[in-house]
Amino acid sequence: MTEKYGPHAENWSSDAYADADAYLAHRARLIVALGPTLQPGDSVLDLACGDGGLAEHLDGLEYKGVDASPEMVAAAQRRGRTVALGDLNVYEPPDPVAATTCFRAIYYAGDRQAFFRRVAGYTERKFVFDLNPRQYRVEDVRQDLRAAGFDSLVLRPFFSPQRFALPRPAAALFRVLERSGPLARLLLAFRFSYLCAAFRAGRKM
Repeated sequence: MTEKYGPHAENWSSDAYADADAYLAHRARLIVALGPTLQPGDSVLDLACGDGGLAEHLDGLEYKGVDASPEMVAAAQRRGRTVALGDLNVYEPPDPVAATTCFRAIYYAGDRQAFFRRVAGYTERKFVFDLNPRQYRVEDVRQDLRAAGFDSLVLRPFFSPQRFALPRPAAALFRVLERSGPLARLLLAFRFSYLCAAFRAGRKM
């Protein structure tokens, strides 16, 4: 599973995204704001973190990453990131974290409900991940999250292209489109994804 990523580890973020800074910065803002808000000093565990490129955009948060590729872990550590080698299906951090994230990797879960249950066991505030609605039914994922203990789910369309960079006015327009309700859902029928925040409604926000 991880062999194909090793040769690309050293420049993963810059090669995977046409405008890595803009893409990851937008993702980071939503990690903080979507659902229960994260506060300075909160810990974030980034599953399938790649080279840890997200870390530099989570200012004030304690970032820890996990990846199953030794080459990715080494590349992240060379960038000064705190990253461990591990499989998201079985990894558990030594201490609970405020938030857990998982991007472009939820399909690596061998048993999705069991994976969600494991994440719920060590995540105190929220679990943030991306979801392609053309690949997975949102209601199916919602039911698996409920079974794992996450009784609330907030969805936000995420309209940042991976393969091409947008001029600033176009990027601003896409941010507006993310909040456009029916129009956003129509666009999601053809491309892009949701950013999701799952949490327990009774927990302190």
